[in-house]
Amino acid sequence: MKPDDIEALSFRIIDKEAGPHGYTKEEWSIVRRMIHTSADFEWIKIVRFHPKAIAKGIEAIRSGKSIITDTQMARMGIRQKEIKSYGGTVTCFMNDPLAAKKAIEKGVTRAKVAMDMAADYFKEGIYVVGNAPTALLRLIELIDAKITNPDLIVGLPVGFVNATESKALLLKQIQVPSITNKGRKGGSAVAASVINALIVLSQVY
Repeated sequence: MKPDDIEALSFRIIDKEAGPHGYTKEEWSIVRRMIHTSADFEWIKIVRFHPKAIAKGIEAIRSGKSIITDTQMARMGIRQKEIKSYGGTVTCFMNDPLAAKKAIEKGVTRAKVAMDMAADYFKEGIYVVGNAPTALLRLIELIDAKITNPDLIVGLPVGFVNATESKALLLKQIQVPSITNKGRKGGSAVAASVINALIVLSQVY
C-alpha cells in the first residue's frame, strides 16, 4: 500500500472505532490525527478547543506567521514544506548555545529560557509546546506581561510534574486561543500532528 492509502485506511478505522464524539468536522480532523499519531483513543475525551482556535491557526498559517516549538522533535514533525510555501518558518531555540548558557546562569530550565528568547523575536505566530510544562508556564507569564501575544497556542506538555497544572492554567486564560487537553498526556509528536492537521485545513478552507 502507498503511504496515502495507509493513512486513508487508518482514518477510516479510527472513524469507525471512535463512534459518536461531539466534535465539529474541523475539530475532529485534528483529534483524529492526534489519535492516528498515538493510537490512543482517549484523546476523544480530553482534547479542549478554544472557540477561535482553528480559525486563528488557519489564518496564521496562511499569513506566513512563524511556528515556534519547545522541542526539535516537534519542529521536525511539522510539515515544513507547506509552512514555507506560505512564507512561514518553524523555529526552536532549545539547542541554541545561548539558551543553555542562560539556563545554567539563572538556574532554570532551557525550555523556560527558550520561551524568553522566542518572545524576543516572535510577538505573534503559533507557539507549540509538546514536552516541557515549564515552557508553557513561562509562555503564559509572557502573555500576561504583554510581552508576546501568539495567534494560537498548542499546549500539550507531557509528564507528571506540572503538565496537568500548566494546561489547566492555559484553559483559564482566554486572551489567546488554544488547543490543549486535560491531564498528563501530551508529547511532541502529538503536538506536531495538531499543526499538520491545521496545515491540511488551511489548504481546504
